[in-house]
Amino acid sequence: MQVAKTMLMALILICSTSVVSDLGECAPKNARVVMRVPAEFGNPITCFMHAQAYVAEISFGQELDSKDLVKIMCVRRQEASASR
Repeated sequence: MQVAKTMLMALILICSTSVVSDLGECAPKNARVVMRVPAEFGNPITCFMHAQAYVAEISFGQELDSKDLVKIMCVRRQEASASR
């Protein structure tokens, strides 16, 4: 019997400190920017590592200021669709 492998997608949330007081409150519904990393991952560690590298590589990630909080969420594809 073959078990279906659950793939994860990485969401990068940029929240403003004027909207949330700490990173735990940052969610897709109150984020200033929500980006999806254009890949899927087999485990959470790989997901987080690739998402961090993605933020560092894109120009948007280099233009963040001290009022921006960056949160990475690795979620199953179904959870990401339901959160919007």
